[in-house]
Amino acid sequence: MKITPVLFLEAIEPALDFWSDRLGFEKVAEVQHEDALGFVMLVRDGAEIMLQTFASAEHDSAAAGVFARRSLCSLFIEVPDFADIVLRIGDYPVAMPVRDTFYGMREIGVEAPGGHMIVFAAPVPSSSEEVQA
Repeated sequence: MKITPVLFLEAIEPALDFWSDRLGFEKVAEVQHEDALGFVMLVRDGAEIMLQTFASAEHDSAAAGVFARRSLCSLFIEVPDFADIVLRIGDYPVAMPVRDTFYGMREIGVEAPGGHMIVFAAPVPSSSEEVQA
């Protein structure tokens, strides 16, 4: 089984700085809609995210367009290297500061372009792992 989130937004181009430049996702597919990008597929380390504009979704189907405009999405993305994600986020506005959870994950959350909450997480290192790091 594979789950690939599709995030709907007004424009893709402003979001590429966040997803590609900051977080290191690679654009592997794109579809133009009118005079701009209407859809892109991004991948990194086995993870895949699709971005689609509202206009492109509405063009695909009226029902899809209605759903795209009213849907909300929060992504929980487990990462192999938490420190790398924090460095990549850099000075980007953080919506949820780094925290260690009761379920054993270290997390940080940002609001991605388009208004989607993205939470990056990795297991909290054991005390011996933190000493070695």
